[in-house]
Amino acid sequence: MVAQTVYYKGNTGAGGKTRTLASLIAARSAGMRIADVLVVGCGDGSDARALGRHFGCRVEAIDLEHYYDNRNDDYVRFTQMDACGLAFEPARFDFIYSFHALEHIPDYRRAVAEIGRVLKDGGAYCIGTPNRSRLAGYVGIPGYPMAQKIQANLRDWSARLRGRFRNEFGAHAGFTSRELLDICNAIGPGRDISTEYYFRLYGHRKGVLRAITTLNLQSIVWPSVYILGRKAGASTTP
Repeated sequence: MVAQTVYYKGNTGAGGKTRTLASLIAARSAGMRIADVLVVGCGDGSDARALGRHFGCRVEAIDLEHYYDNRNDDYVRFTQMDACGLAFEPARFDFIYSFHALEHIPDYRRAVAEIGRVLKDGGAYCIGTPNRSRLAGYVGIPGYPMAQKIQANLRDWSARLRGRFRNEFGAHAGFTSRELLDICNAIGPGRDISTEYYFRLYGHRKGVLRAITTLNLQSIVWPSVYILGRKAGASTTP
């Protein structure tokens, strides 16, 4: 597994985005104990630290590569590890989070099976990837030069026109909402929370967001998709 590391600034940075997701996860998982957390594909650890701060717990974080920033150690314990062979006992974690990592894992179904194995019955998971149906991406990444954003989108469109806009062909494609939901349902029933997430993250642009949803353009506008679910055996679904 190779997790792409991108550094953001402000409330829409990696940690800020994770805090927004954490608040949505907490609202959708009311009454559920979240004390043992695993982040799969942690990058520099900012997502893991944001989750630790939000839920008030220590977080296990793994990545195949060592991008980890030791300044996140106050909440996070990092281990270099392959997502397809998690070295944790079964039913260890209450909650498992993975953001922009699954699309980099060739045997992603095996990684998802491992997530299901180490997640407790009734435990929650949240998995996010780029949206393979998006018209454009990279737009909201602060500090990423416009020329590079344009080049990245041109590469994506070139791959799309050649029928090669898929992860297995080396494109940074991700999955459509339907594809990711199908993959995640192997763990337990999930739902697409992308629209709820973007309304929370960009609440100051509700007019634009309402126009997108009214015209039913989410599938091509949202740059990423997020699935929140519970492992099979839970009595409720987030």
